[in-house]
Amino acid sequence: MRLAAENVSARRGEDLIFKGISFDLKTGDALVLTGRNGSGKSTLLRVVAGLLRPETGRVAWNSERAESGMRAAEACHYLGHRNAMKAELSVFENLSFWKDFFGDFDGGKGVSVGEAAEAVGLGGITHLPFGYLSAGQQRRMAFAKLLVSYRPVWILDEPTAALDVNAEAVFTTLIKMHLDEGGIVLAATHQPLGLENAKELRMTGFAGTMEERW
Repeated sequence: MRLAAENVSARRGEDLIFKGISFDLKTGDALVLTGRNGSGKSTLLRVVAGLLRPETGRVAWNSERAESGMRAAEACHYLGHRNAMKAELSVFENLSFWKDFFGDFDGGKGVSVGEAAEAVGLGGITHLPFGYLSAGQQRRMAFAKLLVSYRPVWILDEPTAALDVNAEAVFTTLIKMHLDEGGIVLAATHQPLGLENAKELRMTGFAGTMEERW
């Protein structure tokens, strides 16, 4: 598998946020975006996820079984700042919806709702309305959404926000498992994710320059 960005630039309204961004990720690779607030980390993630059109450049996805012309976004799970869960529905209903809506990509197998909840350490509360959960519990259950249906690329925007140390460790373990199984991770964060071999791309804002640390 290969996820590549080629000379990507993006605007927010009339403002050019960044330009000239390129990267090339293969099976088992993780790329961590760092940089100050407003440097374009979230914007770049949204471009890769297909939620924003790039001003220039392209994002491409390739695998042995990929259909010709398939958009990179089809291979991606996106976890943004918002959890994308309905407060009035139970955790089980929310996760079941996403499992049915996404399905599994390219022969992969997502886990059951119960297994996903157990994996994030909250197996006993899936009957509760999502809105009843604490901010940290909500973030954990939003991450469980990535587990109920398979996508090879995880795009994570501040995935450990609102989490305690124990929950951060759970997330790191799940991310490592995804990489070990041949997945790809692209994450923006101000906190270390504990990924030993992750690549780093430091966004520096308007000028569009960047630093790569491999």
